[in-house]
Amino acid sequence: MTQKNPLPTTPIDDGFRMPGEFEPHAGCWMLWPERPDVWRQNGRPAQAAFIEVAGTIAQFEPVWMGVSAASYATARAQLPASVELIELDYNDAWMRDNGPTFVVNDAGEVRGIDWDFNAWGGLYHDWKADDRLASQVLGLRGYGRYKAHLVMEGGAIDVDGQGTLIVTEQSLLDPLRNPGRRRDEVEAVLRAALNVQKVIWIAEGVHEDETNGHVDNLCCFVRPGVVALTWTDDADDPQYPISLAAFEQLSQETDARGRPLHVVKIHQPTPMTISAEEAAGIVSMPGSHPRPPAQRLAGSYINYYVANGGVIVPQFNDRFDTAALETIQTLFPDRTVIGVYAREILLGGGNIHCITQQQPMGGSKK
Repeated sequence: MTQKNPLPTTPIDDGFRMPGEFEPHAGCWMLWPERPDVWRQNGRPAQAAFIEVAGTIAQFEPVWMGVSAASYATARAQLPASVELIELDYNDAWMRDNGPTFVVNDAGEVRGIDWDFNAWGGLYHDWKADDRLASQVLGLRGYGRYKAHLVMEGGAIDVDGQGTLIVTEQSLLDPLRNPGRRRDEVEAVLRAALNVQKVIWIAEGVHEDETNGHVDNLCCFVRPGVVALTWTDDADDPQYPISLAAFEQLSQETDARGRPLHVVKIHQPTPMTISAEEAAGIVSMPGSHPRPPAQRLAGSYINYYVANGGVIVPQFNDRFDTAALETIQTLFPDRTVIGVYAREILLGGGNIHCITQQQPMGGSKK
């Protein structure tokens, strides 16, 4: 059920904040992939990857999979019984981006932010259902809804839960998202919606990321004061100057509480491109985003999901896979780090973090 009336205030007015992803969850939201112009072979290979991601997360916390009415029976037959299916109306399966951003207060109440959504600056022609999705989810849960009038996606923000936010200028100042909005105007909306006191602006995200620079593919808070950053040692790779600039900037930053940031480099996978066979399996439709053969994929191990007792990390059958798992395990010594082969998700334009959205722990609905 879609909520018609948003709350008249902002989260900062009401004492709500966006918690860090590493804080306790009530569960994880996902969406079933089926768009033939995004997912090759009518989504079947991607569905297999989503099933593995969902089943792995379900070892640690509840998983709620949104699914269309047309695909409900197919999804139910394939997903493990531990994954709950919920019928939802949506255009594509990126719950991080088209779903709500949840906020909490000190009393344990949960509410959600409904951002404006325009398919990453118009990557596909019809995004009306995606723009309504946050309201649907919050209505189903009975959570209060804040309407933030900023075109943005959940993958564009990363917080430490203690007042610090990292974003990229490439994404949030994109003229196809928020034309004419100055940086200070965008920052004011973010501060009010997420209840943060410091916003760190990175120039660019991962090279050739079709989200136009989402921060969640480039870097993220492991915990307050510690940031994981995608890296490459290849100075000839276009990613190198992007990661180097981010590393130098973040290494000199302090967080909202004045603590210096410790930056941990995680080497990116070997650069990958779409094969001719993979491209041929994608249906070209009017208004859809082209995925031609030889197009570079924005592969990154940073695009992982932190569950209550685990971390689910994308793998690519690449020589850097094991090192990424080992480094991430050192960053999360109290969680089980599990790799999931995720090339099929990457072919659609994102990865494990992009297809998931954590719902924080909370006991009240107001």
